[in-house]
Amino acid sequence: MVSFSKIPDQIRVPLFYAEFDNSQANTATATQRTLIIGQKLDSSTQAENVPAVASSASTVAGLYGDGSMLHSLITAYLENDKSAIIHVLPLADDSTSMAPATGTITVASAASATGVISLYVAGLRVQLTVTASDTVSEIATALAAKINAKAGMPVTATAAASVITLTAKNRGAHGNTLDIRQNYQGIAGGESTPDGLSLTIVAMSGGAGAPELDDALSNLGDTTYDFIINPYTDTTSLDAVKSFLDDSTGRWSYSQLLYGHSFGVVAGTYGTLTAAGETRNNPHETLLGVYDSPTPPYVWSAALTGAIAPALRNDPGRPTQTLSISGVLAPPAESRFQWTERNNLLFSGISTFTVADDGTVQVENIITTYQYNSYGTEDDSYLQIETLYLLMFVTRYLKTQITSKFPRMKLAANGTRFAPGQAIVTPNIIRAELIAQYTTLETNGYVQDVSGFSDGLIVEQDSSNPNRVNVLWDGVLINQLRIFAVLNQFRLQASA
Repeated sequence: MVSFSKIPDQIRVPLFYAEFDNSQANTATATQRTLIIGQKLDSSTQAENVPAVASSASTVAGLYGDGSMLHSLITAYLENDKSAIIHVLPLADDSTSMAPATGTITVASAASATGVISLYVAGLRVQLTVTASDTVSEIATALAAKINAKAGMPVTATAAASVITLTAKNRGAHGNTLDIRQNYQGIAGGESTPDGLSLTIVAMSGGAGAPELDDALSNLGDTTYDFIINPYTDTTSLDAVKSFLDDSTGRWSYSQLLYGHSFGVVAGTYGTLTAAGETRNNPHETLLGVYDSPTPPYVWSAALTGAIAPALRNDPGRPTQTLSISGVLAPPAESRFQWTERNNLLFSGISTFTVADDGTVQVENIITTYQYNSYGTEDDSYLQIETLYLLMFVTRYLKTQITSKFPRMKLAANGTRFAPGQAIVTPNIIRAELIAQYTTLETNGYVQDVSGFSDGLIVEQDSSNPNRVNVLWDGVLINQLRIFAVLNQFRLQASA
């Protein structure tokens, strides 16, 4: 007996009728969007706290302000991932609770010979040719003009006599991380201070506060965002995103099944990073540790996410180690963490990177900040980010298969006799389908041990609600090759 959904039984008009059933044909995969959270400039007239599609860095600059946080973030992201579907979540500066960071550059002495100033502000290079005839006031005025003319610059510069004052375009504590330095590339890179010239730099400071995130996050609705760039590392902001992604009431809960993962960057010394990581415990949050980079940490967060997102979209089980991160400047060699420090950071919830000989920044190990279970016992079940993205993929795959193949089925107990072709399932039929789908997942490299899965799989009709099926899905996710240990037990001569 065949169960039709649309063709009625009460037909006497001849002859041929057909309906279509796509339940066995769905091969679609979830759309994996990227969400960039960040501030717009006061001059922007775009709505705040409302997500919007972003197509390019120039578009974001036009809508939300050149040099705005959002502009810097999407610029760095697109240097690494040009194929993403990107939404931005613009936030406004709050003049009542936030303050802009400021810093100064003083031209202490003029050049005695022609040369080129190579100044880096927030990782962006500004160069100015000076001559022996230039006064300190003229140099300051010209250098301020160069800074203001630089596309994407997150500060404004004003010159008064020999002093240049830099003011962050966006308010907030993040402005304190806008680095100012000279000659990052050094003599080997063709950068040196002109003879006689002296610049006195006072680091950016005084920035305070961060936008409130709850209202903005609540406006995201049911749109899925698998990669969320959170530029804020204050506890309030981190906790807001933590609640947003929570397993019980947030996007990872059974009632939402929207998922997503947050990426951020913490800047500071080894001790600062260790302390920061040990205060966090969130399986849906990643914090990369950076020290002494000219590039602001919030820009690092976008670049990191852009570097790993394409790989995780293509294959969530493949490790991200060695992927290049473009759009950021590596810390100087003397400021890079050594093996022991990086290994310890990975035991404190902080992700790590390495720097190749040519200065290319590369992913080392991207982990979550989850470290302890509810009893405070060490727990590495959610340590690796690939685990979370595999869980997203596998669960969505199962949902697609079940909702496509069994959307309107009658449920019968195992052993019930009914004619083939009817819209009826039993727990055993569902079990067979789950094993078949697991086999497909294993073939495609997402899970392993189909035999063990089959032995442990439980599919049963609920004892209290006969319309409900309960499943214990005990799959084994694919692993990643991270450590290759060799005992080289060599010989100096052949054994007798």
